[in-house]
Amino acid sequence: MMNNLYLADITRGIFKENPIFRLVLGMCPTLAITVLVKNGLGMGLAVIAVLTCSNVVISSLRRFIPEQVRIPCYIVIIATFVTIIEMVLQAFVPALYDALGVFVPLIVVNCIILGRAEAFAGKQPVLRSLFDGIGSGLGFTLGLLLLSLVREVFGSGTLLAETNFAVQLFGANFEPMRIFAQPAGAFIVLGLLLALTNIVFKRLQID
Repeated sequence: MMNNLYLADITRGIFKENPIFRLVLGMCPTLAITVLVKNGLGMGLAVIAVLTCSNVVISSLRRFIPEQVRIPCYIVIIATFVTIIEMVLQAFVPALYDALGVFVPLIVVNCIILGRAEAFAGKQPVLRSLFDGIGSGLGFTLGLLLLSLVREVFGSGTLLAETNFAVQLFGANFEPMRIFAQPAGAFIVLGLLLALTNIVFKRLQID
C-alpha cells in the first residue's frame, strides 16, 4: 500500500501535475535555455537536486518552522542548495554554467520549487516529500528535454551539440530552421507541445 503511495507521488509530477505541460510553471528557464539538449538536461538535473533536497529538509523541519515565517525559511533552505549546485557547476562544468547563466541562481525563486515546498513538503512526511521532489523534478526535466530536442534538431540540425556525443543529423545541404533557435521558436514549440499533451492526456483520461 505504501509502495503504491510513493509511486503515485513520483508519477503525479511526471504526468498529472507535470510542471511544464500541466501546471505551466517555470516558463522563464523553459523558454530561455532550451536551445540545446545539454542545456535542458543540465537545468533539469539541477532542479531535481534542489527540489529533492529542499523537500526533504523542509519536511524534516516543518514542525519547527513558525507559520508566520515559513516562506522566508523555505527560501533560505532552497537558496542553500542552489548555492551548492551553482558552485558545483562552476567548478566542474563551467561551459554549462555559462550557458545556463542567471537561470541557475534564479532557481531560488522558481515557482515549481516554492510551490512544492508550500503545497506538499511543508505538510507531508519526509519520505513522501522525497518522492514528490523526485517526481516533480523528473517531470520538469522531461519537459525541458522534449522542448530542447525539438528546438535543437530543427533549429541546428544537431543532437547533443557541444558535447562529446554530438551528432550531425542531416547532410551538409541541410538548412536549419533558425526560428527554432530564437525566442519566437521557443513559444511556438511550447504551444504545439502543450496542445499535443492536452490531446494525449484527454484521450488517456488523465485529469
